[in-house]
Amino acid sequence: MPFLMELLFLWPGRTKNPHLRALQEDYLARLRMLGGARIIETAEARGLKESSPEKILEREAEGLEKHLKDGYIICLSDKGKMMTSKELARLIDRQAMVSARRIIFLVGGFLGLASRLLDRADLKLSLSPMTFSHELTRVVLLEQAYRAMNLIKGYAYPK
Repeated sequence: MPFLMELLFLWPGRTKNPHLRALQEDYLARLRMLGGARIIETAEARGLKESSPEKILEREAEGLEKHLKDGYIICLSDKGKMMTSKELARLIDRQAMVSARRIIFLVGGFLGLASRLLDRADLKLSLSPMTFSHELTRVVLLEQAYRAMNLIKGYAYPK
């Protein structure tokens, strides 16, 4: 069966670190060769330096919510479920078979995600018990999605 699902990666702000940005673009290009994949970078909450974290989270949530349509939503959270790479591949494959046209991976900014976004998640996923910068988290997530797509398609993962 052809893989017709889109993997959408959604987060606030552009990845500023040039090395991480290059890795992000590399994994996105690799994912596109295996199926539909794209990144949407919404606006960061700007001009709120002295605002409360809640206000910043809410402002970022407003931009992210505009793209949460028709899809299985996976929010990254430090309190989420941890999975192996094979378990993530099975989840993506299962969603492709049960009619999800899109899996939306939602990654927060430096403060994480607003609770109302976490409440909308079909799955809350933790990549590790360790803490990573939000920009590094993006790269790790893209690599794991690429690994999952290779497993689903039965390809050997390039090491």
